[in-house]
Amino acid sequence: MKKKINFKKRPIICLTSYNKFFAEIADQFCDIVLVGDSLGMAYYGDTSTRSVSLNDMIRHAKSVRSGVKKALMVVDMPYGTCKNPLLAKKNALRIIKETKCDAVKLEGGKEIKHIIQYLIKNKINVMGHIGLLPQKVQSKKDYKIKGINSAEKNKILNDLKNIQEAGVFAIVLEAVKNETAKEVMKLSKVPIIGIGASKKCDGQILVLEDMLGMFKKVPKFVKKYSNLRGYIKKAVKEYAKDIKNRKFPTKNNIY
Repeated sequence: MKKKINFKKRPIICLTSYNKFFAEIADQFCDIVLVGDSLGMAYYGDTSTRSVSLNDMIRHAKSVRSGVKKALMVVDMPYGTCKNPLLAKKNALRIIKETKCDAVKLEGGKEIKHIIQYLIKNKINVMGHIGLLPQKVQSKKDYKIKGINSAEKNKILNDLKNIQEAGVFAIVLEAVKNETAKEVMKLSKVPIIGIGASKKCDGQILVLEDMLGMFKKVPKFVKKYSNLRGYIKKAVKEYAKDIKNRKFPTKNNIY
C-alpha cells in the first residue's frame, strides 16, 4: 500500500464521500475516505445499495480521487461484482486502474475468504466488512442489529477469523451489539472500524450525508453534526422569495 497510516497512534477517522467537493473537505481531517456503495441510498435515494453498478462506483470514485490527496482512498466493490475470484479480480483491477484508489472493500466473511485471498495474492489491497451487510439487505426489515444471540456472535467471530487469515488490512464492523463488538476487538489482529459498533473500535466511520443532517431519519448510531437539510431549505426559500419580489438578480448579477 502506497500510503501508510499509523493505526496505533490514535483512533482512525473515516467518512464516505461521493464527489470531489466533499472529498476535499474530508481529506483534510480523515485517515480513510470511503467511496461507499451507500451512494445508492444517500445520493440517489434508492432503497438499498444493491442497485449501484460498477460504472456508478467508478464514476463517483474518479471524482473523489480528484479531491483526495492525503487520506487512504477505498472503494466499495458493488453488489454482484465478486461472485468468483476471477470476476472479483477483473472488476477490482478495473476500479484501481480507472480511479487510482488505494484499496477496495468487500462485504462478507467466511464465504468470501477465498476471493479475498485471491485478490491479495494478486497485490490488491482489501478492506473487509462484517456484521450487517447492506448488500444482503432486500427490505427494511433486514436492517437488524447483529450479534445479539450466541449463534450470531459466533458467526461474526468466525467471519473475523477467516478474513483476517485471508489478509485484509482493516475491517468495517457494522451494526453489531456492543458486547459482541468487544469480543471482536479482543480477537482482532487488524484495525476494526466501527459503524454502529463499540466505541472501543480502532476507528469510526459514518456516511457523510447522515452526519451532516441531510436526512430526517437516520440510524441510531448516527450523530448529526449539522443541519444541512435545514440550511439548504432556508437558502432555497430565500432565493424563491427574492425572485417573487424581483430582488434577484441585482445589477451585480447581470452582465
